[in-house]
Amino acid sequence: MTVKKKTPSRARKSPVVEQPAEDRVDVDPGPGGKPWYVVRRSRVHGTGVFAARKIPAGTRVIEYAGERISAAEADRRHPVNPEDPYHTFFFALESGKVIDGGSQGNDARWINHACEPNCEAEETDDGRVFIVSQHPIERGEELNYDYGLVIDERITPTLKKNYQCLCGADSCRGTMLALKRRKKKA
Repeated sequence: MTVKKKTPSRARKSPVVEQPAEDRVDVDPGPGGKPWYVVRRSRVHGTGVFAARKIPAGTRVIEYAGERISAAEADRRHPVNPEDPYHTFFFALESGKVIDGGSQGNDARWINHACEPNCEAEETDDGRVFIVSQHPIERGEELNYDYGLVIDERITPTLKKNYQCLCGADSCRGTMLALKRRKKKA
């Protein structure tokens, strides 16, 4: 079973033209050069990432880092934890490669899913992924984005439950999976 975070069809391409590496600011610096976030226990699920200060809309908060691997290698590694086979730090890229945030990753892997997210993942032309605030985020607010997980098999009620969403939003779809939209009957 292949599990991917953010399929190419759902990932938003960054409108920012990438600068040469020596001129590029990877993540928007926080006030005084301090990080925008802190990592701590989450009420939603396990560990979470929270705003350490007010984050303006459009801020590149953190890059999603990890080892770059092939989709075949991601399939080989999955599940990372046989006791929790539905938990993954994989992030699929448009190139077909996968970032394994569980190997050489950073704090971005702790950002939880939400159906009404305050952040989104943006993939740049060079295949880097940044978590960007969609609107101002208040200090103490948990950062989240819509994982939009894609499963290469039929989505059943059991599968939806295995990837249950705990965000609690009014519009919660009940799962972290990307659900196909049904065509309206004419």
